[in-house]
Amino acid sequence: MKLRFLGKNSTPGDSPTLYATDQDSYVVQGWKVYANDLLMQLDVPAGHTVVEVPPELFEHLSKDGVPAGQIRRFEPPIMLVAEQGTCVLQGPAMTDAEALSQMRMPDYETCIEVPKSSITALLEENSGPDH
Repeated sequence: MKLRFLGKNSTPGDSPTLYATDQDSYVVQGWKVYANDLLMQLDVPAGHTVVEVPPELFEHLSKDGVPAGQIRRFEPPIMLVAEQGTCVLQGPAMTDAEALSQMRMPDYETCIEVPKSSITALLEENSGPDH
């Protein structure tokens, strides 16, 4: 799997990063979630993991031709919003050796792969049921 860097939200010691893949998906690199209070709210299936990222990370979608904007819908892969406003995402743990070799990831971070359609849907207004 080939990755294309879209952007990161960095502060010293932190580096959540967003990549586009050549397989119609995004790789979201973020902080590993260790907090039991957050994990207890989730049902994490085998092979999946949980990452936490600032919502501003998704502004980098504009570099993939997606209109940049705010997250408007909080639904999977976003499982919840933490008290400090960060997004907690759940998805398949990245295991592709080629992709992982293209990344610089500190020990306290991990990454998930999610379909592009799942991420871009979060930017759309939820119009609700038809009347």
